[in-house]
Amino acid sequence: MKSYHMSMGAGLDGLVLRQHQTPRPGSNEVLLRVHAVSLNYRELMILQQGRYPLPVKPDVVGMCDGAGEVVKLGTEVTRAQLGDRVIASIFPRWIDGPFALARAAQLGGSMDGMLTEYAVLHEDALVAIPAHLSYEEAATLPCAAVTAWNALTGGMRLKAGDDVLTLGSGGVSLFALQFAKAFGARVIATTSNDSKATRLRELGADEVVNYHSAPDWSAEVRRLSGGTGVQHVVEIGGGSTLPHSLKAVAMGGEIGFVGTVAGGTSLIDANAVFASGATLRVVAAGSRAQLDSVTRAITVNGLRPVIDRVFEFNEAPAALAYYGEGRSFGKIVIKVTG
Repeated sequence: MKSYHMSMGAGLDGLVLRQHQTPRPGSNEVLLRVHAVSLNYRELMILQQGRYPLPVKPDVVGMCDGAGEVVKLGTEVTRAQLGDRVIASIFPRWIDGPFALARAAQLGGSMDGMLTEYAVLHEDALVAIPAHLSYEEAATLPCAAVTAWNALTGGMRLKAGDDVLTLGSGGVSLFALQFAKAFGARVIATTSNDSKATRLRELGADEVVNYHSAPDWSAEVRRLSGGTGVQHVVEIGGGSTLPHSLKAVAMGGEIGFVGTVAGGTSLIDANAVFASGATLRVVAAGSRAQLDSVTRAITVNGLRPVIDRVFEFNEAPAALAYYGEGRSFGKIVIKVTG
């Protein structure tokens, strides 16, 4: 079998293909034939930027997101059967409840990940794939979809009629748009061009703000929300967008702070945080219980992930390079096996 390995700060050229013996599962583990993986911004942080808030072991098998078929069972496994189509929680020890350091072991970080032909996973991490999804679609769920779900439901609960602000057209933002609409919420999305704005409306966005033509986009968001601001913000940008999100959120609302994709080094104004009257909540993906909720919601509503492009296994470095260009609309997927 073959696996792609990476190390902190190694750069895209540091994604190395290695050959191994196919592993054997332990008593409560399964052997998964991986069919597809999807990319997340964490991979660029680890490889290109050399920074990540959680431990990353040297020469780790990369990627936290993957979907596959159970092909071998450990002797004590009860939560899976041969042939099951499954995905795995990216934090295999985080079953439910709040996030904690004791539950922070992560696929593609302190544990080997999913960019491999075969992976050994603990049975407790596994969740069944919605029947209407392909392996490529299912591979997008464990990180981005769960993060969006946690951002909308893990703190202040999303209600029908709430206003939700999503930023851009990455995986988390698009899942947040789809979930918010399924809850009966009203979605205001931001984007950089008219073409993406059209696609966001097709996915259900009620209003779209082009932040290039409206640099003071938080004021436009407040106007579109009747002057009161939005109840929920799914904040993926960081230093360059968070100040705007603090101005766009309603008094008593919540900003789910899920990442720093847009970068920026501007300091957070403590007065702005206080004046917002809102909760700023850091979101670290989610638990297996939340992944279960995601798959149920996707099944009931017949939702399909938005995939920008699918690469072959031998094109993994090209997939990361393409993702790093920042022009995609939706998820980038690598097909591992047919």
